[in-house]
Amino acid sequence: MLNVFISYSHKDDEFRGRLDVHLALLKRQGVIRVWHDWRIGAGKDIHGEITENLESADIVLLLVSPDFLASDYCYDREMARAMERHREDSARVIPVILRVCDWHGSPFGDLKAVPRDGQPITKFADRDEGFNEVAKAIRDVATELGGGTRVAELAGQAAESEQARPKPTPTAGSGTLRLKKAFSDFEKDRFMEDAFESIAEHFKESIAALKAANPEIETNFRRIDANHFSAKIYMGGKEKARCRIWFGGRTSLMGGILYSTSDLGDNSYNDSLSVADNGYSLFLKPSGMAYRAGAGKEQLDPREAAEYYWDGFIEPLRH
Repeated sequence: MLNVFISYSHKDDEFRGRLDVHLALLKRQGVIRVWHDWRIGAGKDIHGEITENLESADIVLLLVSPDFLASDYCYDREMARAMERHREDSARVIPVILRVCDWHGSPFGDLKAVPRDGQPITKFADRDEGFNEVAKAIRDVATELGGGTRVAELAGQAAESEQARPKPTPTAGSGTLRLKKAFSDFEKDRFMEDAFESIAEHFKESIAALKAANPEIETNFRRIDANHFSAKIYMGGKEKARCRIWFGGRTSLMGGILYSTSDLGDNSYNDSLSVADNGYSLFLKPSGMAYRAGAGKEQLDPREAAEYYWDGFIEPLRH
């Protein structure tokens, strides 16, 4: 697994969060491990953590924008050291052009940038298309640097799995037969735990992006413990929205992933998500206690569940 360090200006945190999403498959496949300063835990030495992870990085992504070039920390510390390691051939530096700026005269101006031809992400009609190009380029570099061993293993495993998969015997008038399965308690618990972490990460990244795009508001995301987090939004110094989300387990009376707009502890909630299955896959089912956009959908994957709760959280901002 290769270590990827992301150097960026906090004013571009929305872009960094979106890139993180596009790198999710590479992370799930064990090809790369991504680090940026959002990973620094409370009480940690910020500069020490950044230095340690920059020094251990195999790939350094420079998220280039006018704000990145203007940042003394990004330019003089992170970028300067990254370029030293690039010249030593101990790391690969990849400039990712986010917004239009005069970057060609910089120390990394001669490096091949992504997306193609150094076109800024903001110039794409669909920004996801640009980030997809970035993700593909990182996969190519990972393959070149040795992470490709893992990529090849996964491709081989997929091919072997496909070959080994029993082929259903076709019958007249029938399609491919899918057999139902009984999901174990372990599978259900792991699904809910992973879903809770996905929701927490979605809130953390979305609230940062909301703040970056709207300087007039203040936000607060707080990870209370492994099973709880809270989020707040302030406008003009006045609290406009709040929520508290926690994982109550699968079998308890207050089970599921619960959502509350109060600070009354775990004894009161406005909505909840429980794990269910249809015999083919696991999903999260809303209780329907509170209104949410798109509340008619009863089978949510973790990403949809995160958006379901997020839509409810920011609803007060729409009024």
